[in-house]
Amino acid sequence: MKINPDTRGVIISSGIIISPLLAFGCQAASQKTNPSPNVIYILADDLGIGDLGCYGQKLIKTPAIDSLAANGVRFTQHYSGSTVSAPSRCVLLTGKHSGHAYIRGNKGSKHADGVDYDLSLAKNEITVAEIFKQKQYQTACVGKWGLGGPSSQGHPNNQGFDYFFGYLGQGLAHKYYPKQLYENNSAVPLDGKTYSHDLIMEKALDFVSENASKPFFLYLTPTIPHAELIVPDGELMGYDGQFFEKPFVQKSGSYCSQPKPRATFAAMVSRLDRDVQRLVDLLDEKGILNNTLIIFTSDNGTHKEGGHDPEFFDSNGPFRGYKRDLYEGGIRTPHIAYWPGVIPKASVSYHISAFWDFLPTMADLIGVKIPKGVDGISYLPTLTGKGEQQKHASLYFEFHEQGGRQAIMKDGWKLIRLNVSIPEKTTMELYNYFQDPGEMANVASQYPEKVKELTVLMDSQRTKDDNWNFVKK
Repeated sequence: MKINPDTRGVIISSGIIISPLLAFGCQAASQKTNPSPNVIYILADDLGIGDLGCYGQKLIKTPAIDSLAANGVRFTQHYSGSTVSAPSRCVLLTGKHSGHAYIRGNKGSKHADGVDYDLSLAKNEITVAEIFKQKQYQTACVGKWGLGGPSSQGHPNNQGFDYFFGYLGQGLAHKYYPKQLYENNSAVPLDGKTYSHDLIMEKALDFVSENASKPFFLYLTPTIPHAELIVPDGELMGYDGQFFEKPFVQKSGSYCSQPKPRATFAAMVSRLDRDVQRLVDLLDEKGILNNTLIIFTSDNGTHKEGGHDPEFFDSNGPFRGYKRDLYEGGIRTPHIAYWPGVIPKASVSYHISAFWDFLPTMADLIGVKIPKGVDGISYLPTLTGKGEQQKHASLYFEFHEQGGRQAIMKDGWKLIRLNVSIPEKTTMELYNYFQDPGEMANVASQYPEKVKELTVLMDSQRTKDDNWNFVKK
């Protein structure tokens, strides 16, 4: 039986606080303080809410991320921008939910070099990096971008980021041994033996080292644990032989075969956790840990690709669905915030928040005016305990694959519209996510007036865009 997430959160919040970060709260006197706090936003790729120990994971060890939660705040109801990568990242960076965002789905766009990247974010979109630049922050995106190819208007250097290293196109990020990565607008040839995650982490650590004396914003977007399932040199982090394995054989597609998919997935998550600890250790070494807000989350729910077995690991926790679903398992993500001396230790927040809240939260943090047209609300009062926390009237999501899907959430109710692009097959599902967080009981036929009310609200939440038409012409 899956554990109720709210009950589990209470138990964990009163449990044992894990090691290295414990000492950091006692080091305030030795830490430097800048007039503006540093911000590091870590966005894992396809990591499920149930893949972390602090959210109930029993088989995979994540002590560093668990320590962030044990010494900070763990959100129990935080939502990604979408159920797939590119729109989720667009929502995060621009503060507009997927009914208003410039990019609302994964859509390829062939570049001048003949390579498919992603639809380019428009130059006039205001990103959170541009918010930070108003206060002279040093800004970097290191990892996966997915919002525009080389020299495009959507390239990170044209969207407020001083520095970029990693994958510009998300399709290319399916491989951990790529032929090249990008540093700003320059291709960096690789030898085919370089594990991309390790190089990405080195570049992220270098950015922190080089900018430790200035306020900075690091948008760290590792591709782990997105399929393919592979680690360098058999580094299985102690998981080899721990699980019964069913080898994954890839007959076609972009992922590699993997004889030990369970051990490899666990090792990838633990590798990410190890590197979170390396980042925290560096901040402490540089004397800036107490002046740095660290946020950890994932771009959408867990995947079922490349041999990963989410049911075995309970990767979606107590929730139904996976990546590409608008059920909770596809969009409810881990969300942890750590800021010594500001965020109370071992706290749990039941505030309902989403990716589009990040931009207004950062604007609130550094004292910058929130741009017009933003859908998010600042959750800074939840982080600091100061001021009155506003609440969302509703949350809206849309998805442009598999027939098209929409969802609206309000006052404990969630309406999902399936096959939006195929009117003759369109259906409605209604759930009460407070009483039924596993979304097991579709009660649309029992509450027709609630379906009608939420349908009207759902239709009001999106603006028309020629790139994102639901009904086929």
